[in-house]
Parts: sequence; structure tokens; C-alpha cells
Amino acid sequence: MSFLPFALRRPWLLLRDSLIDRDRPDLARLRAIEEPEAFVWAILPHAARTFSSGITLLPAAKARAAAVGYLYCRILDTYEDLLHDPAARESALRAFAGRFPGPDLAPPPALAAPQLRDHREPAHVLLVERCGMVDRVFATLSAERREAVAELVRAMAAGMIETAALRDRQGGALRDAAQLTRYCDHVLGNPVRFALRLIQDRELDSAQRADTVLVGEFLQLANVSRDLEKDLAHGVAWHADFEPWLGTADAAARADPRGWVERTPGLLPAVRRTRAALLCRALELAPAYQRMTGSLPPRCSRLAVASTVIMLLFTDRYYRKCAGRAGLAPWGPRQGNFALLLDTLACYLSRSRARRRTARAVAGMQAALASYR
Repeated sequence: MSFLPFALRRPWLLLRDSLIDRDRPDLARLRAIEEPEAFVWAILPHAARTFSSGITLLPAAKARAAAVGYLYCRILDTYEDLLHDPAARESALRAFAGRFPGPDLAPPPALAAPQLRDHREPAHVLLVERCGMVDRVFATLSAERREAVAELVRAMAAGMIETAALRDRQGGALRDAAQLTRYCDHVLGNPVRFALRLIQDRELDSAQRADTVLVGEFLQLANVSRDLEKDLAHGVAWHADFEPWLGTADAAARADPRGWVERTPGLLPAVRRTRAALLCRALELAPAYQRMTGSLPPRCSRLAVASTVIMLLFTDRYYRKCAGRAGLAPWGPRQGNFALLLDTLACYLSRSRARRRTARAVAGMQAALASYR
């Protein structure tokens, strides 16, 4: 389908994202794709999860740049997650960032004996192996967008190196809220600033820049709270309360992190407390998302506005599920992917509806937060 204009491919890509099984990626099919842009759009939902639909909704040239930028970020994440030796991890992150600005890029560092943690990560390893396909799409971007992608990669790699070094010094843990906020800004604040700059075709003002720090934390806490058990079993703790259990997981615990948490005295209540605390912190930050999207210039396309809406709706849905895992009452009805797509379509047709839908989602999160306190 890559021969079709992107506007005609977009509906199929959105529908595919709502139906695809991210838990069982078809690795053979992904390896067989020979056309670079086709590979980018095929691998994106396995790398980006909920971000994939938001990227696909952008206007064609911006969607292509956003997809390339996100896939490079996923490659950095893969080095960080799967290379447990500190020296090897730092070397890979530095080398990958050093490939830029391009457009003629050196091959990426190889992943030597990656320590896979779940069934989704083979697709991430495949992305590293086939990074050259992404590079070929990167080379087709405008010089301005190539530089924006390069800045994103360099900033994110530097932040990951800083956080990994801090965790290593602290035995695998981040010990306070300030450290966690800074980590979130590195790994999602940078992509949010990249996306906002891409969407509005201008540099961010000071108020927007301040809000992107909060929005990056709002979005990244979804990833942190979702993977508490898995990260702890692999020696990473996002809260000081987990330090007594760092280094106690064996191979069986790493194979079944949730079972390990449930079997270990005192650990399950600690996980629930921490997940609840992270959820409440995320809900506190939700108004920053509304401010940031409200700051978009009126000339922004309706597709870009719809993209911001669907990202919020997917995040809101996750945090409702997170509430249940934390032992708190979820709020509102659960919507499936198709229902969220229809909701977003209505927001594409009406900017005022998009503003109201954003406001309603944020108000629901604020009401939930008030009920938890």
C-alpha cells in the first residue's frame, strides 16, 4: 500500500493499530518487508504502543518525521533496557547518538546477547537490526526535520546516560520525586518538545517549554507504573520503598515478575502503594496537557489537533486501568480502541469538540484524584 498517498493509507493504518496483537508480533513478516517506509509503518505499533495512532493522525510529512523520531527513541530505549552492563549500555547510547546529524548514517551499535524481558522485546531487537530501513526514510526528510530528529536523539541519549549512571551509583534505584521527574523529562519530555515543535512549525515559547516538562512526566508515569513489577525483578526501582527488594529476584522471578511480587512478603502492598502514588502524581499533571494543547496556534491542522486528543484518550484509559491495579476505584466507562477512534474522528471534524473532549477527560482525572485524597 506504500504507493498510495498517505491520506488514503491513514484510515487503514489507524484501523490496523486498533486490531493488531502487540503481544505476538509477526517477526517473519517484519523481516521480509523490503520497502523502507512500509517497514516504518509496520514496526511502529510494536514500538510505539499508544503513540502509534497519534503519529499516524498527523499530516503526511509530519507523520513521517514523527514516526522516524519515535523509532529512534525506541532504539535508545532498547539499548537502555536490554544492555545491563553499564559500560556496554553507555557505549551503545553514545554511539547511536553520534551517528547524527547525518543524513549518511553509520550502522547502529549491535545488540550483543540482549537480555530479553518479555514477549514484546523481540520486535524491538528486530528494529535495532533493521535500523537501516528507518535511516533510509530519515534521509528523505527535509534538512530542518532531520536536524530536529538529530537533536531529539542526542538529548534523549544524554539524559538516559545521566539517569543510568545515577541508578548505578544508587544500586538500581531512583530515590526521590525530583530524580524521577528529571528521568521522565529525559525520556518523554524531549519527545514531547520535538512533537510540539513539529506540529506547530515554530519554536516553543517559555510557557510551552515549562508545560512539556510536566506533560512528559504525565505520559511517562504511565510506562513507569505499568512496569513496576518487571523493572524491579530486573534490578530497577523507581521508588526508594523498593530498595529492600533490589537484587533479590532470581531467574524464576524475572520470568514471572507478578507472581514473584505476590509471593514475596511485604512486596505486593509496597507495589500497590507506589502505583497509587504514581497514579496520583500523574493525575495532578493532567491540566498541563490541556494547557499545552490549548496553546497550539489556530493555524494548526485539524489532524494535528485530533492527534493530541487521541493521545490523551489512550492515556486516560490506561490510568483508569492503573487505578484498579493500585486498589483504587477506576472512573468512567472503559472504551475500546474503535470507540476511541470514533471519538477522535468527531474531534477532527470540530475543533470546539476537541477542546471540550480534552477538558472533559482532564476534569474526570481531576475528580478521580480528589476522590483518592
